[in-house]
Amino acid sequence: MKICPRASQSEASAMKLLDVRTVRFAAIVEACGAPQVYIPWQSLKEDRRLQAQIRQARIMTIQKSGSGSDFGCVGLIERKGAQYLVFPKSLKRFADQRIVGIKWELVKK
Repeated sequence: MKICPRASQSEASAMKLLDVRTVRFAAIVEACGAPQVYIPWQSLKEDRRLQAQIRQARIMTIQKSGSGSDFGCVGLIERKGAQYLVFPKSLKRFADQRIVGIKWELVKK
């Protein structure tokens, strides 16, 4: 991907977002099973169970976009207001994709 050398940092990141492939949340649930919401009760770096899930690529971070819709990324991204989902199977095949169409009814309670 080529980025204009004079483009500002925000313009460059906006251009990169347009090149990112997307995948629907329902397709991930079908391939990897229904996720559970993970609530961090301790420091993320000290939580051994969470660290094991990260190594196995089973964590998805859900964030709000500027327009208010939810989207996800594979892996743990520490941000204020982020929510974490733990899947029963690895998400490695979806690692470089943006997850859209989050359906909260597909998440285990």
